[in-house]
Amino acid sequence: MSDDQQVHPLYATDRDLVDRLLATTSPAEADLVETGRLLMRYSGFPGAHDLQDDLQKTLRLWGLSREQLNERCRAIWSGGFRPGAEAAEQSVGSGFDTADQDSP
Repeated sequence: MSDDQQVHPLYATDRDLVDRLLATTSPAEADLVETGRLLMRYSGFPGAHDLQDDLQKTLRLWGLSREQLNERCRAIWSGGFRPGAEAAEQSVGSGFDTADQDSP
C-alpha cells in the first residue's frame, strides 16, 4: 500500500461482505442495497482499491451498470424495504394461529 492510501475503519467488515456479494449469482434485494451502499461509501475514498475493484466486478457479474443498480435500489427503497426487516418478520410469533380453531 502506498503512503497516499488510507485504511477505512470498516474495511475488515466490508471485505467479508464484498466477498459474499462476489459469490452471489442471483442477488436478493438486500444484496443490491448493500452493494449500492458500499459503492457510495468507497466512492472517492483514497484507499481500499481492492474493494472498489471487487464491487465493480460484482456489478459486471450481475450484468448491471451503476445506473441500473441505482434504479433498482430506488425502486427497492420506494417499495418499503428496510434493512433487516426480512429477518424480523420471519422470527416474530410462533406460527400458530388460534383464530382458525373451532370453538366448543
